[in-house]
Amino acid sequence: MKQALLVIDAQQSFRLRPQWDDALAQPYLLAQQALIDAAEARAVPVVQVLHIDPQASAQAPFARGSDNVRVLDGLRLSPQAVFHKTVHSSLFGRDDQGLGLDDWLRREAIQEVLVSGIRTEQCCETTARHASDSGYGVRFISDATLTFPMQHANGRQYTAQDIRERTELVLAGRFARILSTQDAWQP
Repeated sequence: MKQALLVIDAQQSFRLRPQWDDALAQPYLLAQQALIDAAEARAVPVVQVLHIDPQASAQAPFARGSDNVRVLDGLRLSPQAVFHKTVHSSLFGRDDQGLGLDDWLRREAIQEVLVSGIRTEQCCETTARHASDSGYGVRFISDATLTFPMQHANGRQYTAQDIRERTELVLAGRFARILSTQDAWQP
């Protein structure tokens, strides 16, 4: 089965967000880099997806022309393709020639995607659901995703681990196989 690794929104823009936490980011960066390195060693295409906000002012964190819409410091990758998206699902992303990620995956005969990146419960989870519904096999590499604590409207605080576990719960067996970086490549 031909695979592709999606590295979703692993971009400098997030370092400028108020919720950024270096302590949470460090284990993610290690897992993400290990996954990228393993994909490259297996000749699995690495696809970089970057989030942009078309209405943002030129220097806003997610403005396409800003210096922040680039790979996170601390990660090294040589993507086979780069897509920019304006919504949560990476499959709606477009490359500089206007080709959609879904079309690129089909052109490359990709049957299964490995989902990684930022944020676990937002763009990563949405991409996993969309990819599954579009007919792709999905491996959700949980430790190679990053999120941050959030507060519910009722005042309850959810830790990053709470959010990660909720995402694993709702995706497992329905939309994706939940795996770690260590077992990402098992049959």
